[in-house]
Amino acid sequence: MKAWVLQEPGGTQNLVLKELPIPAIADGAVLIAVRSLSINPIDVKTRSGRGLYNALKDDKPLILGWDVSGVVAEAGSGVTSFKKGDEVFGMVNFPGHGKAYAEYVTAPAAHLTIKPSNISHNEAAAASLAALTAWQAMRAFTTIKKGQKVLIHAAAGGVGHYAVQIAKYFGAWVAGTASAANRDFVLHLGADEHIDYNAAPLKEQVSDIDFVLDTLGGDSIDRSIAVMKKGATIVSIPSGLNEAVAGKAAAEGIQGYTFKVRSDGSDMKAIAGLLQQGIIQSHVSHAFSFVDMTKAHAQIETGRTRGKVIVTMP
Repeated sequence: MKAWVLQEPGGTQNLVLKELPIPAIADGAVLIAVRSLSINPIDVKTRSGRGLYNALKDDKPLILGWDVSGVVAEAGSGVTSFKKGDEVFGMVNFPGHGKAYAEYVTAPAAHLTIKPSNISHNEAAAASLAALTAWQAMRAFTTIKKGQKVLIHAAAGGVGHYAVQIAKYFGAWVAGTASAANRDFVLHLGADEHIDYNAAPLKEQVSDIDFVLDTLGGDSIDRSIAVMKKGATIVSIPSGLNEAVAGKAAAEGIQGYTFKVRSDGSDMKAIAGLLQQGIIQSHVSHAFSFVDMTKAHAQIETGRTRGKVIVTMP
């Protein structure tokens, strides 16, 4: 099979397309013939030597990627939830070695769910790490209630565009920050208000927020806390940029948490149900062929991706 191997940390030139054996299937796992996979900022960070690189660097060959959608080619011993020919999707082995940049991927059955028949493999692969992050982060520390005010940062991005839709599903009033160019997109997702972060300070545009999903870190935490109610909750995702969130929040009578997504097939099943019903939808802004993996990475590195970047198999 063909797979993209990271030779050493650095630029996209360090991703090399190689011919490798099809991986063996462990008990409780399935072999997936990949149809689509999605690219996330963590992929780019890990490629450059940050992110999960130190945790994975001794596992050779190092194959990046965690999000896959495809067809079960073979089910391992003990697997009863899937059979050969089933269309499945999920986030594989995160935060371990997912090895998704390949024509075939082995995945624990417990990390996958059946792909809804009404969505494409591209849409399913998109709704793995990003949708799972939004879903888990918004349920891990509090219960968002109908009528509460929710603020989603980077609402046009991968995690953000799912978070807006999920928060609306929970019955919240939702505000999303994004550039002026993404105003219509954010409102189309269902947001009640678009906040242009370049137009005016955040505190002049929104107040009395019950829940914040911070996908930016850094001074975004301070600006968020300034518009939140006492007793509200902020969940911050970007590791390395969010260590201070708990202390800063506590000083203002707010609950602050850091968060890292983990593979979970039951949560993927919940997301599949929302996709099946049309409650959430994946927005794929760029789809690259498998041989153009480096172009997909370059797109993520622009920091201007609306929705998701997908890589498709021939």
